[in-house]
Amino acid sequence: MSETAVPTHLGVVMDGNRRWARAAGHASASAGHRVGAQHVEDLLGWCAEAGIEHLTTYVLSADNIRKRSATEVQYLFDLLTGTLPDLVMRSREWSLHVAGDLALLPGEARTVLTSAVRDTAGRPRHLTMAIAYDGRADIVDAVRAAIRAGHDATDPAVITGHLGGGPRKEVDLVIRTSGEHRLSGFLPWQTAHAEVVVSDKAWPAFAREDFEAALRMYGDRVASQ
Repeated sequence: MSETAVPTHLGVVMDGNRRWARAAGHASASAGHRVGAQHVEDLLGWCAEAGIEHLTTYVLSADNIRKRSATEVQYLFDLLTGTLPDLVMRSREWSLHVAGDLALLPGEARTVLTSAVRDTAGRPRHLTMAIAYDGRADIVDAVRAAIRAGHDATDPAVITGHLGGGPRKEVDLVIRTSGEHRLSGFLPWQTAHAEVVVSDKAWPAFAREDFEAALRMYGDRVASQ
């Protein structure tokens, strides 16, 4: 890639797993979720090579836990117990953080994710997975945490400091796949000043060249400001 501005904190809304599965002829959405989860490992490599130190991925919203079928949600929970923590552990570069209400997850998933957070602590790059995530609840929880700590909950910087996830909260660029032009509650506080790039490709089909094109678009926008 040519020299260009690179986001310090990238957010990715990984949308389109179910649509990809249908288009590929799979009878179940599970195939899309499986391939989409495995694809996160590619994303970690691309980010590391590009020099991105902070990444937040929208893995599972609290709303989807409530609205999707029990079978589909259970499969997503299985990925949270197996595939996703394993790929972060293999990366050797990424510290895992989790944003969201883990009380909505089964006990095994909570245990595995908590262990992965502990075992990857101290690594140089930071991956936050938004799991069982609700953007408004994230802000409310941060305000409550500030009040409990005796801090000024009317100070935006204080609220920012109490948000979940990795050490850098403010997002510079959001990539959303599958052609949807909305953030769907993804980090509403943290993305207040973010650039947004939408790809028409479903997440499992989102390729390295699409990632690099999004970074070039970001670099061009920053350069023109």
